[in-house]
Amino acid sequence: MVKHGNHEYLCSEEKRLKEDKERKKYWKKWGPYLSERQWGTVREDYSANGDAWEHFSFDQAKSRTYRWGEDGIAGVSDNHALQCMSFAFWNEKDDILKERLFGLGNPEGNHGESVKEIHYYLDNTPTHSYMKYLYKYPQKKFPYEEIRKENKARSRDVPEYNIIDTGIFNEDRYWDIFIETAKDTDDEEEILFRVTAYNRGPEAAPLHIIPQVTFRNTWVWGHQTPDKKPSVEYDSEFVAKTNHWKLGERFIQLSPSPGVTPDSSDVIPKQLFTDNDTNLHGLYGVKNKSEYVKDGFHRYIIDDEKDAVNPARKGTKAAAWYAFDEGDGVPPGGCAVVRFKLSKRVETRSFIDERGKTQTENGIDEEVFDDMFELRRYEADEFYYRISPLPMTDDLRNIQRQAFSGMLWTKQFYHMIWEQWANGDPKQPPPPPERKKIRNDKWRHMYLDDILSMPDCWEYPFFAAWDTAFHCIPLAMIDPEFAKKQLDVLTREWYMHPNGQIPAYEWNYGDVNPPVHAWATFRIFKIERKMYGREDLDFLERVFQKLLLNFTWWVNRKDSEGKNVFEGGFLGLDNIGVFNRSEALPTGGVLEQADSTGWMAFYSLNMLNIALELAKHRRTYEDIASKFFEHFLFISDAMTYRDGDKENSLWNEDDGFYYDAISHGGPTSQQMPVKSLVGLIPLFAVLTLEPEVLKKFPSFTKRMDWFIDNRTDVAERNIASMKRRGKGDRLLLALVSRDKLKRILEKMLDEDEFLSPYGIRSLSKYHEKHPYSMTVDGVEFKVDYVPGDSNSSIFGGNSNWRGPIWLCVNFLLIESLLRFHMFYGNKFKVECPTGSGDVMHLGQVAEELQHRLQHIFQRDDYGRRACNAGSDMLDHDPNWRDHVFFHEFFHGDDGNGLGASHQTGWTGLIAKMIHDSGVNCRLPHTPRTPGAAANHYFDDIFSRVPKKPQPFLGRRHSTRSIDARSDWDDEDEEDRKAREKDDEEVLEYVNHRLKRVMSISGASAVGDPAADEDVDAEEQLDEA
Repeated sequence: MVKHGNHEYLCSEEKRLKEDKERKKYWKKWGPYLSERQWGTVREDYSANGDAWEHFSFDQAKSRTYRWGEDGIAGVSDNHALQCMSFAFWNEKDDILKERLFGLGNPEGNHGESVKEIHYYLDNTPTHSYMKYLYKYPQKKFPYEEIRKENKARSRDVPEYNIIDTGIFNEDRYWDIFIETAKDTDDEEEILFRVTAYNRGPEAAPLHIIPQVTFRNTWVWGHQTPDKKPSVEYDSEFVAKTNHWKLGERFIQLSPSPGVTPDSSDVIPKQLFTDNDTNLHGLYGVKNKSEYVKDGFHRYIIDDEKDAVNPARKGTKAAAWYAFDEGDGVPPGGCAVVRFKLSKRVETRSFIDERGKTQTENGIDEEVFDDMFELRRYEADEFYYRISPLPMTDDLRNIQRQAFSGMLWTKQFYHMIWEQWANGDPKQPPPPPERKKIRNDKWRHMYLDDILSMPDCWEYPFFAAWDTAFHCIPLAMIDPEFAKKQLDVLTREWYMHPNGQIPAYEWNYGDVNPPVHAWATFRIFKIERKMYGREDLDFLERVFQKLLLNFTWWVNRKDSEGKNVFEGGFLGLDNIGVFNRSEALPTGGVLEQADSTGWMAFYSLNMLNIALELAKHRRTYEDIASKFFEHFLFISDAMTYRDGDKENSLWNEDDGFYYDAISHGGPTSQQMPVKSLVGLIPLFAVLTLEPEVLKKFPSFTKRMDWFIDNRTDVAERNIASMKRRGKGDRLLLALVSRDKLKRILEKMLDEDEFLSPYGIRSLSKYHEKHPYSMTVDGVEFKVDYVPGDSNSSIFGGNSNWRGPIWLCVNFLLIESLLRFHMFYGNKFKVECPTGSGDVMHLGQVAEELQHRLQHIFQRDDYGRRACNAGSDMLDHDPNWRDHVFFHEFFHGDDGNGLGASHQTGWTGLIAKMIHDSGVNCRLPHTPRTPGAAANHYFDDIFSRVPKKPQPFLGRRHSTRSIDARSDWDDEDEEDRKAREKDDEEVLEYVNHRLKRVMSISGASAVGDPAADEDVDAEEQLDEA
C-alpha cells in the first residue's frame, strides 16, 4: 500500500485483500489447501498400537479412502477441502500413476520421514489470485524400491539417500512441469488452470497429464444423509458438471491441447469417472461396497482395466486424460500444454462458419485465457515489489519471493473432531478400545476445521504451535489478516485446553512448546501498524486475554517447586539435552531448565509490553503490566540467586554461561555444563522501556520505582540497569547484566564455538572435541557436536539441535541484540568474530548475523548456494539454479540444507531478514564494513531501477503452443507517458532512500558517532 497525503493507492492484489477483509468478495475461499500427504498422519491412524506410518502407508494411499482429508500434487480446494483439484502424471515407465508425492515414513528413513521428490513453490499471492508450482518428473522409471532399500541400509551417521543421488536426472531426462492457477477478475470463484510441461531430455518422450477433481469422502462414515452425497458427471465433450450441497453447481471446462509438433493433431482429453471409495477387494480381498473405487484411474490407464471406470460417466471423482504420446511423444525441448477452468458457468466463444456467419459454441478463448495469467503474474510482481521496494540483488529478491510463496503454498485444510476420531464412526467398525489411551486422550474438546499454516505440507502436514508463531512474522508482511487468525485460533476454546495449555502438535497435543505466542502477537500487531497503517486493538486484546490463561497454566504446571525455575519438557528443541527432556530423568529429581526459565522471562516481558500498549486505551491494563513486571523480576532472580555458599543457580560464574540443572529438592542442584542454545535463550528476555512510556503511565512507573527502592535484594542483584538509563534515556529490563552479556557473546561470537559462517549453531563446536557425558545405572548419556543430521533416535531422529543452524532461534537472537543496542548504543562493542580484532556494536553484530543467514541461500562469488551442498546441477544448471529449497535446519559448518526440504514455515523468516537488511547484504568474500559494502555494490545494486512492466504476452492464432507467443505488444503514447511518470516517481523515492542508507553506512564505516543506529534497530523491530 502506498500513501500520499490522505489518499491510499492500492495495487490489484491489495484491492483483493481489502475486498476479502471487508467481506465484499471471498477471494480466499479457494486456495492451495490440499495436503501433500494425508497418509501416515495421526488423524488417519486407527491402529491399536498408534503406529500411524504402518497403519496407513503410501502404497495403500492410491486405493484407500481418507477419513479426515485429501492429498495431491499442486492441489487446490475450497476452504473445507470438500471439492479438490489436483494433478496426476504418467511417463509410461512407472508402475503406478503419479497422483501424490512419494516419500519415506519415519521408520523407513535413516533420518526419519522425508519426501523423495523434487518440487518447488515458485509463486503465490495472499488471495491465491496467481499461483505457480514446479514438479520435476523423471522420464525413467521412478526408483521407489531403490530409495527404500538404500535408506534402510544406511546408518544415522551418513546422509539420507535422496532422489538426486539416484542419478535419475542425469542427461536431463526429466520433465519440468509448471502448474499455474489464476483467478478471474470478476468472479473470485472462477479458477483457471494451466499446465506447461517441458521435455528437458535429449530424446522425444511420452507424457500423460491427468487433472483430477475429487470430492472428499464425507458420505460413508454415517454423519450425513444420503441426499448430501456430491457428484461429478459428464456434461459434454469438454465439460464435466459437479454438484455439492454446500458448494452448489460448477463446471470443469476443458480445452483441447495443441499438438506437440507442427504436424501433430490436437490432443483431445478423455473424461474418466469413478468413486472416491476404498478398493476393499484390492487391499483386503473382500467385496467392494462401491462398484467403482478410488484407484480406478490407475487401473484404467496403466493396467488397461476397461471396467475400472464408470461407463455411465458419473461418480465422486473425475479425471481428464491428456495423452501426449503421438509418435515418440514430445520432442526434446518441446512442451505440452493443458488448459482448463473451474467455473459456475460454461464459457462460449464465437467463430465464423463456412457460410461466413458468426456462430457460438462452448469453448475456452485461449488467447484471453493466457492473457489472464500474464495479467495476474504482473500483478503479483507489482504486489511483491511494494513489499520490498528498496533495491537489492535479483537473487535476493527471488529468494524472498519464493520464501513468501512457500509460506502461502503451505496453507492447508486441517480437520479433526476428537469425539469422532476417538470413538469411531456409526457406519464403520469400532476402533480398538486401547487406542483411546495411546495419545491425546485429554483433548476431548478439540473440533478443528480450519485453514492453518503448516511447517511443511509433506513432512509436517499438521500445525505445530511454536512453528506457527514464527510463520506469522513473514505472513504478516503480506497478509496480516491471515497471520492474526493463526494466532487467534490457537487460543480459541476448540483448540486451547480448558486449563489454558495451547496444543503442541498432533503426535502429542499435550507436549510443551516454547511460549512464543505473546511475542508473535505483538510483533504482527506492530508489523501491520508499520506496513499498513492499521492498529487492530481488538485482535491484540482478544489474544492477550486468552494468553493470560496460558501464562497461568505455565506458572501452575511447570514451576513444580514454586521457585520461578521452570522445567517444561523438550520445548521444541528435541534432542538438545543429555536426556530426553519429555521423559522422567533416569537420575531422579527434576530438570530445571535455563531455556524454560528464559522463555518464561521472555513471555513475561512480552505480556508486559502488550499490557502497556493496551493501557494506552484502557488504563486498567497498567495494573496488569505491573503484575508481569513482578513476574519478570522473580523469574530473573531465580536464574542467578545464590543462598550463601549453596548454589541453586543456572548461571555458571566460572564458565560465564547458563546451564540446565538437576534438582533433587532443597537448596542444591547439579549443573550439566553443556554449551547449547539453552544458555543463549536467556538473551531473549530483554525489553527497553521508552521514557515517553514511563511518563504516560504513572501508576506503572510508581509500582516499578517502589520495587526498585524496597526490593533492592531482587532488583539490584540480577536485573540489568534498573536505575541507570541508557541511550535515549531508555530503561532496560533484561535477564543478563552488561557483564553477563559480554561473557555470553564472547562464546556466541566465537567461530570455534557458536558462530558459523551461516549463523549461530545450536550447540557449541567446543563439544566436538569435548563431549559431555553422564553414566546412570551403567548407561552412558552423551552430548557431542553433530553439525549435520541427527545421530540420535530421540523424537524420531529427523531433526537435530546438537550443532545445526535454525533460523527461528537466530531470528530471536538478532532481535535481542537490537534491543540491547537500543539501550547501550554504539559505545558497547564486542569482537566479532571473537579474537578477530574486528570490533562492532551490537547493531552491527545483528546485521552481520542476518547477512550470514542470508548466505545460506544467496549465491556466492562462484555461483554456489551453501544450502545446495556443492551440487553442480542445483547451483549451475539453468533449469535448477534459480529455484531454492527452504530446509528445516542447516549444517553447522557448511550451511547445507537438512531435514524437511520445504519448511518455509520458520525458514520463511529469511524473507523478513532480506526485507530488513538485504539492501546492503554483502557476499561472503566482499568487504565487511557497511560503507565499503555500499561502494562494492554501487554498480550492482544502487544503479538498479524498477523493471519496465512486462507486456502481456499474446498467442498467435496459428498455434496454441505456449512457446509461440509474440514478445511485445505495441505501447501507445498515453501508456508510455504514464509509465515514464511512474518511473520518475519511483526513482525519486528510491534515490531518497539510497541517500539515507549510504549516509548511515558510510558514517558508520568511519566510526562517526553521529551515525546513530537506533533508528535502524527500531525499524527492524517494527516500532511505529
